[in-house]
Amino acid sequence: MDALDQLRTAKVKKKKFGFRGMSKNARREALYGYAFIAPWIIGFLIFTFIPMIASIIFSVTDLRLDSEVVNFVGLQNYALLFRDRQVWQSIMVTVKFGLVALPVGMILPIFLALLMNSAYLYGKMFFRTLFYFPFVIPFVAAIFIWGAMLNPSTGWINEALRAIGVANPPNWLNDTRWVYPALVILGLWGIGNAMLINLAALQGVPTELYEAAKIDGAGWWRSLWNVTIPMISPVIFYNLLLTVVGLFQYFTVPLVLNQGSGAPAGSTMFYNLYLYKTFFTFQNMAYGATMGWFLFVLIMIVTLVLFWSAKYWVYYAAEARS
Repeated sequence: MDALDQLRTAKVKKKKFGFRGMSKNARREALYGYAFIAPWIIGFLIFTFIPMIASIIFSVTDLRLDSEVVNFVGLQNYALLFRDRQVWQSIMVTVKFGLVALPVGMILPIFLALLMNSAYLYGKMFFRTLFYFPFVIPFVAAIFIWGAMLNPSTGWINEALRAIGVANPPNWLNDTRWVYPALVILGLWGIGNAMLINLAALQGVPTELYEAAKIDGAGWWRSLWNVTIPMISPVIFYNLLLTVVGLFQYFTVPLVLNQGSGAPAGSTMFYNLYLYKTFFTFQNMAYGATMGWFLFVLIMIVTLVLFWSAKYWVYYAAEARS
């Protein structure tokens, strides 16, 4: 066989795709790979993909659990959603709470990670464990504990405030002025996970960058702003995405604390809570599915905006910036 025939044979072999173009060992490894991911694929199809398709179908019908008749209504549910005042009020409740919770939920974990990474702190392993340990406690149990601690009459927090001379401590969960700070305090219970992620990012910053900054005369603050923050900005962006999505899906705490009533004065009727009540209290599956897809689109828009903004403030060491 001359060189031209060998080249033609090689080209033919390159055109073979799929299992036919694989060796026996490669086919076996591919089958093993599919077998290992099959449980995830099956779970995704049954519990995610099929329910998503079903919810799209529900949103263009008038399906209710208390009715046996189902009719196609087109986009009537979406038109009703945009006229529903409670939908927009629940979105505003979610946004107002986010304006309070988001800065605290982003800044405090970074501060704690800086503290846990300090060379001057003794017993760092103990404090790291102490801050992370609440994260592994079941969240619903933690909510009940904090509900008791924030009780205006018998809670430990108000008892401590009275002990230091505060005559009228806040009525945390029943006052619209204090309910959001109370929910933020409750949320700080599980801040250890975000602290640990930021700590891992801090420990990955090259020490030679700090040495170069010190030679240039930079102090602690300049090193933090010009070295630390840019180097851990991908992790900050990751935590920001998780926090924003979590705020849009905020649900468990108001449901457990106030049985989903929205008290006080509707200030805790978050969008996801209203969606849940539409599904399971009002039994309106069609309108609930419509609200779910509206929430999906809303989160998608905010996520895309965050990804667009990332090119201006997120620094990737292995990527050239324009």
